[in-house]
Amino acid sequence: MGRLEDKVGIVTGAGQGVGQGIALALGAEGASVAVLGRTPGKLEATCDLLRARGVKAEPFVCDVADTDCVPALLDRIAGHFGGIDILVNNAYSGAFGPLLSMSDADFRAGFGSGPFATFAFMKAAHPHLLRRGGGVIINLLSSVMVRWDPSNYGAYAAAKAAVRSLTRTAANEWGPDNIRVNAVAPHAVSPTYERWEAENPEEAAEFRTAIPLGYVGDCEHDVGRAVAMLCGPDARYLTGATVPLDGGQADFG
Repeated sequence: MGRLEDKVGIVTGAGQGVGQGIALALGAEGASVAVLGRTPGKLEATCDLLRARGVKAEPFVCDVADTDCVPALLDRIAGHFGGIDILVNNAYSGAFGPLLSMSDADFRAGFGSGPFATFAFMKAAHPHLLRRGGGVIINLLSSVMVRWDPSNYGAYAAAKAAVRSLTRTAANEWGPDNIRVNAVAPHAVSPTYERWEAENPEEAAEFRTAIPLGYVGDCEHDVGRAVAMLCGPDARYLTGATVPLDGGQADFG
């Protein structure tokens, strides 16, 4: 029996990359998984992978930035699976580049899919988690928040820093409800990373060299498995934390 047997997890941005890896890892521990994202074909592909492993999975098409739709969406998910125990806020869509190249719309896009979406999903999930006697929320961050030179990632870093603050606040306010809220900041070989590596081979080589463990993590086995552990009983006393899943590169101290 897995550590998450009979649990129901929601993963946003689960059609590929880190989100898919987390969904697979939750399923491997026995959880049923609601697979959320904008592209139906990608969601079905993730569900096919989960079902092939004997996991109950269902796709739900959504744009996380459309926060007005979130409460009804979580009601649908809870109705389909019988409840909600785990929420993973992974989806993000925003612009990258120097600050002077950013329009107001570019900057707002990252906040819409980042802290505003995270807030909406956490708030809508709260009553469902409460009905189950508690639960777990995991928010995805990035080590770009603490790197010595965040050039070209300023808008992204700002959005993720806001999510980190929400994580800590919710952990404190919802601890009495037996709801744990943590964040992870991963490095992983996702499609986005692979595109960046192909376009910036020298920078990518320097980036990998700076990782003490010597490699960029696997979406399922390095990131997903760690998230599954954080959602399980072995981490029952951990809340309000930021866990770097980056092979030792960043200093969140």
